[in-house]
Amino acid sequence: MAIAKAERLMNLALCLLGTRRPLSKRELRESIEAYVEAFGPGGGAPLGPDQPASGSDDAFNRMFERDKDDLRELGLVIETVESLDGEIGYLARRDSNRLPPITLDAEEAAALGLAAKVWQQARLAGAASGALQKLRAAGLPEDVDPYEAHSALEPRIPVHEAAFEPLMLACRDRRPVVFEYRKATAAHPETRHVEPWALECWRGHWYLAGFDRDRGAERVFRLSRITGKVRSRAGRFTAPVPDVVTVRETVAGWAGETADRSALIRLRAGAGYPLRAKATAVRELGDGWDELEIPYGHGLDAWLVEFGPDVMVLEPAELRADVVDRLRAVAKG
Repeated sequence: MAIAKAERLMNLALCLLGTRRPLSKRELRESIEAYVEAFGPGGGAPLGPDQPASGSDDAFNRMFERDKDDLRELGLVIETVESLDGEIGYLARRDSNRLPPITLDAEEAAALGLAAKVWQQARLAGAASGALQKLRAAGLPEDVDPYEAHSALEPRIPVHEAAFEPLMLACRDRRPVVFEYRKATAAHPETRHVEPWALECWRGHWYLAGFDRDRGAERVFRLSRITGKVRSRAGRFTAPVPDVVTVRETVAGWAGETADRSALIRLRAGAGYPLRAKATAVRELGDGWDELEIPYGHGLDAWLVEFGPDVMVLEPAELRADVVDRLRAVAKG
């Protein structure tokens, strides 16, 4: 069975790499012998998500999606293209799947090993290990161990959100997604249709930057507020993807990392050390409270709510109102 699956995956990969135009599921089903033997040629009708399918069509669709995911997991870049008549096709461009000659010195190899260690506790551990194996085959020096300890510090990036992996794959493959999202000020989640751009980690929290189709604008979503499963959707992006710098600036702004004015708050003595580290001025008030002046940017209200009763906003009035609204939403559940 393992040999049969490996042969089927190899044939599918060769078919996708050898075509100059996107191939539909129907064409791939008719071209690969393992599919024909298992499910038949499938007739002349295209196999699409909106068309009724027989039992064999359903079984083929499930196997094809698994095979496609397996190839992507192995590193094959498979593009999904929608034709003018709405039919979905697939291809793997050779220029996107060709690794150029690589020459790494000891310091560069150590840097790659350190980057791989970051993901050892996450679902990307297997991908990081596989990437290092490919680099070894492409010319990584044999006498260099990328996993060798070069420092007493070993960085880790925690990834606890179930939405991380499907969103990471959707960003990589440029696939639209749908998920339920609960805003901090809302009691119930809302459905969001998003074209994902990039994932960024700020203050220990993961954020998704992308284009919100329902609102027609770029938005940033905190992964811990995504409820349920992230579902992929067919089709291409409708909005242009900005460059990396723009996306990171967007994430930083929505995560509260940029500030254009100041806010005045009261903070309980001995609490809120992250706020104290950001403060531009601190004054002791007595009775167990201090007064802090801190930078005020987008996202500060959500951050202040995390400190609960240890923080009281004095000014500006709109920030105080936003914090009160968030606290009331939390109280309502």
